Amino acid sequence: MSSPAFMPAGPVYGTLLNTLDEWEALSPQMAQPPYQGAPKAPVLYIKTANTWSASGSAVTVPAQTTDVEVGASIAMVIGTPAHRTTVRDALDHIAAYVLMNDLSLPHASFFRPPVKYKNLDGFLGIGPRLAPARQAGNPNHFQLEVRIDGIVRQTVDYARLVRPAAQLLADVSEFMTLRPGDVLLLGCGANRPLARAGQRIDISAPGLPALGTLSNTLVAEVA
Repeated sequence: MSSPAFMPAGPVYGTLLNTLDEWEALSPQMAQPPYQGAPKAPVLYIKTANTWSASGSAVTVPAQTTDVEVGASIAMVIGTPAHRTTVRDALDHIAAYVLMNDLSLPHASFFRPPVKYKNLDGFLGIGPRLAPARQAGNPNHFQLEVRIDGIVRQTVDYARLVRPAAQLLADVSEFMTLRPGDVLLLGCGANRPLARAGQRIDISAPGLPALGTLSNTLVAEVA
């Protein structure tokens, strides 16, 4: 008998501007109004429960759009309460890692994430399996591969995070408590590929087969 699909027990928090390629691509905009400088704290948003889609399920693309932005990420699943943890102890609070596909409609704002573009029904693919933290190894060594219809369209190297996993968790826990079952995405990278109805998205982590492959197919909305 196969294990039931993982579904979060608490909120899912996305993280923006946490890869160096994102930072480099958007740094010219950070000095412009209304921001007047780079963010000093993690840029977070919530993927609400209506967005959650199990691996293997179809995700509906709204009729008013053509392309959907793929946001492949590895996420930390919290195992013990994290409140003002230190970088040294932060990874002790992680129970496991899981693949996620943070889908969104294409948009220009990366500093104040727009809910209406990121929280459509089904717009968070969730990996089929958890990789226990003790078996997964150093998250700074994680890599992601995104295929659309079998063709590699993006790779993400977690050695190139602005805030590595321990630092991100420590910084977030400074202003809010993360509880068992909460999920925090590490980041999605720049140059996120676009996909459209009829295409299949496969996300995997080379070197970490315990995570399996997160697969979702996009389908057109029926009028």
